[in-house]
Amino acid sequence: MKGHVFVIGLGLIGGSLALCIKQKHPDSTIIGYDINDEQCKLAKMLGVIDEIADTIEAGAVQADLIVISTPVKETEHILELLNELPLKNNVIVTDAGSTKEEIVKKALCLKEKRITFIGGHPMAGSHKSGVTAAKSILFENAFYLLTPQEHIEKDKIDILKEWLSGTKAKFLILSPEEHDYLTGVISHFPHVIAASLVHQAEQTSQDQNLVTRLAAGGFRDITRIASSSPEMWRDISLHNKKVLLTLLERWQTEMEKVVTMLKEENGEEIYNYFFDAKQFRDELPIREKGAIPAFYDLFVDVPDYPGVISEITGYLAEENISITNIRILETRETIYGVLVISFQTEEDRERAAQCIKHYTDYETSIGP
Repeated sequence: MKGHVFVIGLGLIGGSLALCIKQKHPDSTIIGYDINDEQCKLAKMLGVIDEIADTIEAGAVQADLIVISTPVKETEHILELLNELPLKNNVIVTDAGSTKEEIVKKALCLKEKRITFIGGHPMAGSHKSGVTAAKSILFENAFYLLTPQEHIEKDKIDILKEWLSGTKAKFLILSPEEHDYLTGVISHFPHVIAASLVHQAEQTSQDQNLVTRLAAGGFRDITRIASSSPEMWRDISLHNKKVLLTLLERWQTEMEKVVTMLKEENGEEIYNYFFDAKQFRDELPIREKGAIPAFYDLFVDVPDYPGVISEITGYLAEENISITNIRILETRETIYGVLVISFQTEEDRERAAQCIKHYTDYETSIGP
């Protein structure tokens, strides 16, 4: 396809979408805008975009496809602005936000001008941010949720899918309401719980100094998502307030059930509670990408001596395997420590495991 694509918001998601479109449709012109001028300059320098728009107005009026990749509250303001502009008749507008019902309602103003808006949510991310973290493989095999309204013609959806086909994602069509409920259950609600666990640990640490030290292992891993942008999660929580309140009420009921089991010392029910949770969790897809970014961690049992980290990373460098993060878990009682290495993809993690096995006798695992 050939045309002008205007990407508003040149962070990780917007930049990665721009790369995917540019790679699949090399004859198209990618125009970018970001409120941060430095992000625009970096995007142009890195070849993520072809041109920089000085304003949203300047980039939007010539676009055949407009991709809004900004915080959800900002997306609402941008939709209002687009409604005031003389856009092309055949332009398609989409977004990449984590909530859909409020956004789609706001986009109804475009319907009166016969402008096609199709809500979108690529369910992939990274632990890094900014356009420098953008990569064309970010969405590969991830779910890409589209939430078109009933009046949107199928051929418009097909055109958008073709524009986005370079993501190599799996497209699913949902209603905005269904989208917000599902993402509430498997993404928004877990973020609230993770934040609450961290708050509880922080409060406990005021009396127990060892909390922060012991939390360096598994606790830090299960609460990783609490490190996400507070501004973003403030907006998402307010947008999806109705779903979150329902889920929190159910959570309170669930915790009351646990309290009852513990007070009654009902060993059989407690066992079944954990067994049923384990069974359902173990049946979840391992290699599928979901709403929360996957962590491709490799755990390596290494002896505690100087130079062991450089030894391992040296082997990985020889095999041209890139890592995204590395750390040692300190909560060990033996002379061995656990080196935790994070990778960008499942393939990189598998290659790393084979590499370490080839060069050393250190045990590796991918964790639970």
